[in-house]
Formats: sequence, C-alpha cells, structure tokens
Amino acid sequence: MENKAHALITGLFTLVLLAATIFVGMWLNRDREERVPYQMATKLSVPGLNPQAAVRYRGLDVGKVDEILFDPKVAGQILVNISVTPETPVTKSTYGTLGDQGVTGIAYVQLDDDGSQPVKVSSSKEQVARIEMRPSLLDNLQIKGLAILQQTEELTTRVNQLLAPANQKEILTAFTDMSKAANSVGKAAEAIKTIPTRLEPTLAKLPAVVTEARQTLASVSQLSRDIGTFTGTLNTLANNLQAPEGPIVKISNAAEQVGSVASRLELDALPLTNDLRTSMRALNRTLDGLNERPQSILFGAPGMTPGPGEAGFKSPAQ
Repeated sequence: MENKAHALITGLFTLVLLAATIFVGMWLNRDREERVPYQMATKLSVPGLNPQAAVRYRGLDVGKVDEILFDPKVAGQILVNISVTPETPVTKSTYGTLGDQGVTGIAYVQLDDDGSQPVKVSSSKEQVARIEMRPSLLDNLQIKGLAILQQTEELTTRVNQLLAPANQKEILTAFTDMSKAANSVGKAAEAIKTIPTRLEPTLAKLPAVVTEARQTLASVSQLSRDIGTFTGTLNTLANNLQAPEGPIVKISNAAEQVGSVASRLELDALPLTNDLRTSMRALNRTLDGLNERPQSILFGAPGMTPGPGEAGFKSPAQ
C-alpha cells in the first residue's frame, strides 16, 4: 500500500514538473514585442498559408500571420489578419502578395510599396487598417496561362477551319493565281527595264527644251515689261486727252462752234432758197410753154380766151 502511495506521488510530481517545464518554455518563448495589427482581404486562393506564417517587408521579417478566416460580409472573400512591428513603413500604397519558401510549399506574406501614396497608415486593435492584397507571381502566371491556353485553343480551331478541304482548294487556287501574278509582275519588270532605254532620246533633248523654255520665259518677261510700258503710255495719253485743256475739250468746243455757224448759214440761206425755188418753177413753166408752142418765139404767146362777161366771149351753146 505504501509503495502505491509513493508511486502516485511520484507520478503527480512528474506531471506537475512537466507542466511547469512547458509553462516556463512558453513564457520564455513568448513574443514580448508589441506589434501593430493589419488586415488583408482577397478573393484569390491562399494555398500553403497558415497562422504563424512569416510576414516580410521586401524580404525582411517584420511580423507574422495571426489568423485566416472567411469574411462574413462578402461571400468568397478571405481575411488574413497579420501583425507587424511598429517600425514597418506601412503606407496607403503598401500592398501584399503571397510568396513561397522554396520547394517546401510553405507560404508567407510579402509586403511591398509602389510609392504612389507615401502616406503612413495608422492601425490599432480598435480600428484595424486594411492592406490591399494583389495577385502573386504564380497567380498572374496562372491567369495568363489560362488566357494563353484559351487563345491557343482558339488558334487551333481557326487553323483546323483554315485547313478544311474546301479551304485547301481555295488556298491552292490562290497560290496558282499568285504564281500567275508573279509571272505578270516579272513581265512588267522586264517592260519597266526597257523604259530607260526608250526615255534616253527624250532625256537627251531635255537640256535643249529647258534652254528654249528659259528663252521663252525671258521673251515673255520682256513682253510683259513692254506691255507695262505701253499701258503706262496709254494711261498718260488718256490723262492728257481728258485734261481740262486737252484735245477732247478743244474738239468739243470746235464742234459747238461749227454747229453755231451751220445754224446761222441755214437761217441766212433760207429766204434765198425760197426765191430760187420760185424762179425755178417760173422757168419750168416757160420751158413747158416753149415745148408746146415753139412758134410763140416768133409770133408771141397767143391771147387769152375771153371769159364770161368779156368781149368776144362765146358760150358753148353758140
């Protein structure tokens, strides 16, 4: 009975000593440094990331991952709570990515800053600040790899459509047409080669044509100058003719004087003209009488037949 009591006491002492050892070890290994809490939110997968994982700022250890949980407010979003040292320069442009430690597959949080907003962000347990989490290199490769695979699949489909039997015939026809076109181009090139030979006589005549053109231009220039001089002379002549004492004014005055003289001549000659007309009529009557009775020159003009009431008048009834 006494042996059992000693064994029980020994067992209890061993358990207490083990518990004390564990407690002392935990107390000695506890993190005495005060850290600042931050929160990261992402809808990307976080494979290999576990609580107590390291948090690094550009490769330097600055903290650890405290907790990983789902966001109760946003479906499919994961929240990663981290804590870092107060000296860590967390700003508004600081972002986090997921990194891998070699081939072990253990992930850690990598913090970096692009410097676009160098304003320090304050955080506390009462109001935890949030840090943007961006896709890691593997995530980008995965996303771009899927896009490349889709494009490759689409390209393969298009190539298969291009190499369909119906398209093969069209391609062969196109190659045949291209061959014919190439032959035509070759003939055209040969024809083009003969153009310089044909142009040589014309090119040889070009200097003489240029010389004649220059002479023609010189003649045209001289003609333009002569026309300018002639125009100036005409302008001077017109100005002289239109001057107040010029020839046109003098001619107008002379014309007016001639008109006045003509008017006076007409007035003076009018009575003379009337007399002349009367004399001409009398002369015409005399000539007519001579033509009818030429003997009147010798015997004189016959007497006038007596009229009624005159001596010797005879009526027709008698």
